[in-house]
Amino acid sequence: MTQNRSSETGCLSGGGPSNGTRSQAEVSVISSVISMSVGILSNTLALFILVKAYQRFRLKSKACFLLFASGLVVTDCLGHLINGSLVFYVYSYRKDWEAFDPKRILCGVFGTSMVFFGLSPLLLGGVMAVERYLGVTHPFFHSAAIASCHMKTLMGAVWLLALFVALLPILLCRPYQVQCSRSWCFFRMVGARDWLDAVSPVLFSTLGLLSLLVSIVCNAMTGLALLQSKQRSRRDRHHRHHRKSSAHHLEMICQLLAIMIVSCVCWGPFLVNVIVLNINDEDQRAYTRMLLTVRMATWNQILDPWVYILLRKAVLRKLFLVTHRCCGSRSQRLYTWRCGTLTRSVEVSTSVISRPECRCPDGGAIPESNAQLVVQPGNRT
Repeated sequence: MTQNRSSETGCLSGGGPSNGTRSQAEVSVISSVISMSVGILSNTLALFILVKAYQRFRLKSKACFLLFASGLVVTDCLGHLINGSLVFYVYSYRKDWEAFDPKRILCGVFGTSMVFFGLSPLLLGGVMAVERYLGVTHPFFHSAAIASCHMKTLMGAVWLLALFVALLPILLCRPYQVQCSRSWCFFRMVGARDWLDAVSPVLFSTLGLLSLLVSIVCNAMTGLALLQSKQRSRRDRHHRHHRKSSAHHLEMICQLLAIMIVSCVCWGPFLVNVIVLNINDEDQRAYTRMLLTVRMATWNQILDPWVYILLRKAVLRKLFLVTHRCCGSRSQRLYTWRCGTLTRSVEVSTSVISRPECRCPDGGAIPESNAQLVVQPGNRT
């Protein structure tokens, strides 16, 4: 009986609902409320900024990037809303799944939502990195072959792929499982398992890690291309439009790099932990890390919108000016002092050369008209 209960709840050792104190449950609920509220407000603010920027900029590459970014923010916002509501519902029944979900229908919905809203941002981040790589390194192909309708179709395909992976356990008759903390559902990790049970989590982790790898490679190559373009623009300073487009590209690359770093830090441990559990399903430390890593993964949906809120060109310009004023004031004063000293030296030298003072051997001064005749080298008198 204990073994069957442990296989149903996703724990190595059996046990029903935890005997934790009421204060610990209240702390978990409060933290979930704060996380959900901050996530929804942040994503709403970021969506407002992106929609406003999409209406302002008509540059095709910028519009495509903003379209993907808006889709990413909408996905994160819906993920906070749906998953947060399910968590509140579970805590309201004191995590007694046998009472409110005996047929595990809600667990299937919860697990599908977790996988879909977890995999979609990773796939969208990888596609955005590829789109920026093509926009910077192959601008003519990007302008001719990629339009807004193509981007909408591609974004829909990304959502369909994430939905397929999320529905795969149900299609394979391998339903989702209540995890050890009894507060969320995910792939089956404990109990009688075969290769079909391992297909879904391995596919989920592989696609997530592959998306992170594609983002790293494409962003690195795009950054190198931008540095080379900036060096060429310094040689061709009359190309003002080229410098303006480089500024737009630099802003988007900064945002993509921030998204990539946030995704690697938040989702990397969780994806690796899932693969470790599929290789060795009796690793107790991996199970204890599971809840911690999934909480880290939820912070990805909170931090992503702040990338678009903070890493804008106007904000970056203000930060650069503040940093320049704080760190470059001393060097600026030294530069001004050197320039002033050099200017005064040149003025003194010019005044001496333009009006030379010539004297005779007996100490008398030569008249100015005669002095000019002496100074002129062509005078042979």
